[in-house]
Amino acid sequence: MVSVSLGANKYGKAENRVVRIYRDTPRHEIVDLNVSSQLRGAALAESYLTGDNSVVVATDTQKNTAFAFAKQFGVPSAEEYLLALSRHFTSSFDWIEGGLWQAEQYEWERILIDGAAHDHSFVRKGQGTRLASVQVIDGATHVTGGVKDLVVLKSTGSEFAGFPRDTYTTLVETDDRIMATSVTGRWRFLPEAVDAGIDYNGLYSEVSEVLLATFASVHSLALQQTLFEMGKAAIEARPEIAEVRFAMPNIHHFLYDLAPFGLDNPGEVFHAADRPYGLIEGTVLRDGVAEAPGAWVDLPTFV
Repeated sequence: MVSVSLGANKYGKAENRVVRIYRDTPRHEIVDLNVSSQLRGAALAESYLTGDNSVVVATDTQKNTAFAFAKQFGVPSAEEYLLALSRHFTSSFDWIEGGLWQAEQYEWERILIDGAAHDHSFVRKGQGTRLASVQVIDGATHVTGGVKDLVVLKSTGSEFAGFPRDTYTTLVETDDRIMATSVTGRWRFLPEAVDAGIDYNGLYSEVSEVLLATFASVHSLALQQTLFEMGKAAIEARPEIAEVRFAMPNIHHFLYDLAPFGLDNPGEVFHAADRPYGLIEGTVLRDGVAEAPGAWVDLPTFV
């Protein structure tokens, strides 16, 4: 005899492309989101066990709500918009105990014509994708912001040496190398800061600048060291942040051997290898702040 039971579960509508245009004046504004909504609750188990849909808030309903709220509530920031969705679902349906609401935000900037910014024409920006999430779990609400696909490179100012060697070690130590990575970072906000109100858009801009400035200015002895310094700088810059988590693949650049062609290569021509890659992950936590593992449940990269 084999016995089974239902484990952790959630359901919803993923990747709703919600584009909100503010056209109150001739100068339009755009907010472009990729929104996912998923719900949790003990009562939902029957839909898995017996097919009883009497308490299943349809995924199509979740989709429609996401679009309707973009009009009714607006999108002052991705975080505030997701908080509004979370409060709606957990208050409108008694059996919905929590959920996970996520958004990727695609940034646009105005097209310039003869140096002047156009009122209603935009071009996509290419520096990373903004992230936001609201997690309601075990009676607590957690809000995180973040960024992914933030590709950065420094052509010097990076070393890697002093590591142990054994029979299988072939890597040569270096005091001057290219260091490149694609940063995925998420920062968790202190609950009391969320309750007091946060300028999420201003904070995102400031933290993004701090992360880039720290990557550029730190003379790196290892990507791990750079990761820690970036998280530390973000927490020092904004008192609302409780912790920062990073996943940073080391995008290797190997000096290409041009000797067969009679050419010197004094650190000028490299082969960029996409795989395999070193994967560096780490958390930087504000001292005195309690950890909140519930905030990270099911978040991509940080499961």
